Amino acid sequence: MSLAIRAVAEERMDAADLDADTYAAVVSDLARVNVVTMAARPTLGFLARATRGMTRVRVLDVGFGDGDMLRRIARWAAPRGIAAELVGVDLNPRSERAARLHTPPGLPIRWVTGDYADLAGRGWDVVISSLVAHHMTHAQLVAFLRFMHAEAARGWLVNDLHRHGFAHAVFPLLARAMRWHEIVRRDGTLSIARSYRPAEWPPILAEAGIERARVFRAFPFRLCVEHLR
Repeated sequence: MSLAIRAVAEERMDAADLDADTYAAVVSDLARVNVVTMAARPTLGFLARATRGMTRVRVLDVGFGDGDMLRRIARWAAPRGIAAELVGVDLNPRSERAARLHTPPGLPIRWVTGDYADLAGRGWDVVISSLVAHHMTHAQLVAFLRFMHAEAARGWLVNDLHRHGFAHAVFPLLARAMRWHEIVRRDGTLSIARSYRPAEWPPILAEAGIERARVFRAFPFRLCVEHLR
C-alpha cells in the first residue's frame, strides 16, 4: 500500500454488523496497543498545560472507544488535587458497553452514546480525542475541529497516528508478536494509512478557520494537534 496519499478504505471495527462481544475484545486490545505505544503521554502533557492553576476541570472525550484515555485521566487528576468531571461521547453504542465493562466503579466518568454536537454549550474546559481523526471524512474532521474550537474554554487536543512508512511496516509484526485480535492487526495497519502527515494539517486547520494551533509529533509515531487559549 502506498502511503503517498491518505487511504480511505473502511476499517472492520467500524462495520455495523460487528457484534458487541467482538467489538469489546477489539477495543480492549486497542487499549493495550495504547499502553505499548505510550498513547496517553501527549494527552496528559496537554492537560497539564491546559489545567495549570485549576482545581476543577470539565473534560469531553469524543470517540472514547474502550474508555482507556478517560480512565488514565481520572488517575492522573486525583493525586494532583484536580476535581475532574469526565464525559465520553461515542456514536457507537458498543463503545459504551465496552467502556462500562472495563471501568472499575468509583471513577468520575460518564459515558454517553450519541453525537458530540448534542453536547455543545455544556461549559467544557477541554475537548480531546484519541485515534478518532483518521476515522472521519474530510468534511467531518473540519466540522469537528470547529466544534472543539468553539466549545473548549481552555483548549483542545487531537491525538492521532502519524502516516509513517516505518510504523506501517512494523505494526503488523508487533501486533502478531503481542497476539492482538486479528481485527486489530488488520485495522491497525489501515489506520496508519488513513492518518495524516504534518504538512497535511495546516490546510485543514485553515479551512476550519483555526489559527495558532500547534502540530507536533509524539514518540512513537503519534501526530497531535493542540490549541491552548
